[in-house]
Amino acid sequence: MMAELQDLVERLEKSVERLELASLKIPGALSPVSDAVNGDNGDQDLAPYVEAFDVVLRGAVADFVKHSKILGEDVEEHAEMFSAAFEAQRDFLVMACKRQQPLENEMNALLKPISDRIQEIQNFREKNRGSKLFNHLSAVSESISALGWVAVAPKPGPYVKEMNDAATFYTNRVLKEYKDIDKRHGEWVKSFLSIWIELQAYIKEYHTTGLLWNKAGLAVAMPLCGPCPPPPPPPPPGPPPDLLSETSKDKASMARSQLFAQLNQGEGITKGLRHVPDDQKSHKNPNLRSQCGAVNSPSKSHSTSPTSPVSPPQQPRVPVLELEGKKWKVEYQENNNNLVISETELKHVAYVYKCNNSTLNIQGKVNSIIVDSCKKLGLVFDNVVGIVEIINSRDVQVQVMGKVPTISINKTEGCHIYLSEESLGCEIISAKSSEMNVLIPQDDDYKEYAVPEQFKTTWNGSKLFTEAAENVG
Repeated sequence: MMAELQDLVERLEKSVERLELASLKIPGALSPVSDAVNGDNGDQDLAPYVEAFDVVLRGAVADFVKHSKILGEDVEEHAEMFSAAFEAQRDFLVMACKRQQPLENEMNALLKPISDRIQEIQNFREKNRGSKLFNHLSAVSESISALGWVAVAPKPGPYVKEMNDAATFYTNRVLKEYKDIDKRHGEWVKSFLSIWIELQAYIKEYHTTGLLWNKAGLAVAMPLCGPCPPPPPPPPPGPPPDLLSETSKDKASMARSQLFAQLNQGEGITKGLRHVPDDQKSHKNPNLRSQCGAVNSPSKSHSTSPTSPVSPPQQPRVPVLELEGKKWKVEYQENNNNLVISETELKHVAYVYKCNNSTLNIQGKVNSIIVDSCKKLGLVFDNVVGIVEIINSRDVQVQVMGKVPTISINKTEGCHIYLSEESLGCEIISAKSSEMNVLIPQDDDYKEYAVPEQFKTTWNGSKLFTEAAENVG
């Protein structure tokens, strides 16, 4: 009962805060950041769409940061980067309401602060692939590109929705993993997805066909820092006049006159040609064709240009098989079928990255296994209490000796899963993958079943119903 009252109080506080932000805005109040970017003293009022963006920033975004701090660890740090990216977007909107739409080459420079924040968020996720909250980090990094809507026209709203859909793949994993364990993760997902929903509504109201610039604003981009650079030096003087040009022109004119005179001879032009007998014609004498070698075309160069760029050979990476904290790292293994991890604990996570033509055997019980960007990899394991993920891989074979609750296949071509008697209740989740097969043990052998790749969706009167489509033909 107390928990429900606390949740109700938080929602009321959130609603009151949004109403205050929407109704008590003071026109003309500029932030110090926007003053610095636009080079004014705050004499001009902010555009209404900037004030509306503040409602999103101090409402949904702030609520997401609060829930991220509750979860702590990597999620909290990631949320701070996420908030900084929205602050960078606010600075961009303040600038846009004071100037005319820039040229394309200027736009790239103006978008750099937002692009840097997006790259920082995505890099953080890549550096923490072994995190137990990896799905949380993936949901944020997969959707943060939605901030690029400011450069999308004429439909920026659907672009944000597309990024939101990319995040839903990972938020669904979070909801499933913590459904009956920790409700705080469900609140985190709700607060995160609400940001993109509110941003879509904001764009629909103020920027339906693209970012609204100030047609009466500045026509030239203001420098962000320091004085303007000096103009470039004048070009060097041209070459001296060619004193022989008149003579060369006269010679070219005489050569053309002689050519036209020969062409005007009519039938007499062929009198000077020599008759060639049949025994000297290559199309009538096969022996002549075998004696003639291939002649290179004079119009094409068959030598390597000294200036053509030659990509350096890729240096082989050092193979890795080590325990780093709670994460087993198996990376850059090539043609190695004797990879074994035997000293395992329940808290350990195995991360297998860019291993080709190799076989890995994980003994004991681990928390989860991630296979990323591997080709022709064989994975054998005993027990996994969480999930086994196959991502961006090709021709992977997985054999379960004990139990595993969930196996996820994403962006993978060719995946064979051998289940044990104990793991027949395993759930297999697939997306953007092909050539997937599950092999079920039957009478000391395995029977192969294909995972559907084609689906049929129909409207049943109240909602969409999707089922696997049977192959026809």
